[in-house]
Amino acid sequence: MEFVNQVPKIVLTGGSGFLGTHLLNHEMFREALVIGRTHPANHQYFESISFDSIDTLAEVLQGKDVVVHAAARAHVMKDGAESPLDEYRNINTVGTLNLATQAALAGVKRFIFISTIKVLGDKTEPGQAFKTDDSFSPQDPYSISKVEAEIGLKLIGEANGMEIVIIRPPLVYGQGVKGNFASLIRLARLPIPLPFGSIQNKRSLVSVENLVDLIVICLDHPNARNQTFLVSDDDDMSTSALFSRLAEAGGYKAYIFKFSLTILQISLRALGKSAIYERLCGSMQVNIEYTKSQLSWKPPFKVKDSLGSCWLIDTER
Repeated sequence: MEFVNQVPKIVLTGGSGFLGTHLLNHEMFREALVIGRTHPANHQYFESISFDSIDTLAEVLQGKDVVVHAAARAHVMKDGAESPLDEYRNINTVGTLNLATQAALAGVKRFIFISTIKVLGDKTEPGQAFKTDDSFSPQDPYSISKVEAEIGLKLIGEANGMEIVIIRPPLVYGQGVKGNFASLIRLARLPIPLPFGSIQNKRSLVSVENLVDLIVICLDHPNARNQTFLVSDDDDMSTSALFSRLAEAGGYKAYIFKFSLTILQISLRALGKSAIYERLCGSMQVNIEYTKSQLSWKPPFKVKDSLGSCWLIDTER
């Protein structure tokens, strides 16, 4: 499927989110129709639609070529829901599959689903990066809901002849980033020593610019048809290296010192913060060789520049 001399008619979900905002800044998405609950700023083509709708979805999807589904219920750190898995499933699984069903019936040619590397697990062993064909191993309700969506999407695609493209990013960062990465930015501003010096893990990340570039490639690349792609900056680093490079990109000096990781682990466990230790010290590597070879693609944006962009909005607030 190639759109020669024309721009594909795109429907985007999650247009007001972190990734969606960056997608709408790309020229390929200037006339994309955004659907969902929240009108993205500075974008005129929007329809307020619930993904459990049928008639309305069927109407707006008519005549469209590609759906890029970036909307999701993301990680909720303190989830008060009675059944977190049900809450994730309602949006990430049921909503996704209903949207895809209506897209297929409307004649949409390609459905691009933004999944997560966490469908393969929470961590990797040294030298054992995740690969595209690894088995599912979700460890939390969020990633379980994404696995179920991936499985259902492939069935819908096979049954209706709609091309399914799945992209599994690791942690995404860039201008306007929130969550744990925003916390790192706040720490990098402080002239206080931090016990990161002994951490020698390896983590893959992807800048939002590189992720957007890959999504744009997948809009009509013939080799993306019915494929699953892992994505990263192809520049893995330890937590200590990430913190130092992030601080430097913002014009700060990183103050880190070596500290026993065993004592750090015991201390965090005693405080009920074992998950923080895993995020700081665990490895999570992604092998993107298949993505690069299948699409003749490599990440065009350098980590140094992308880390610098993380400071732009943050310093304007």
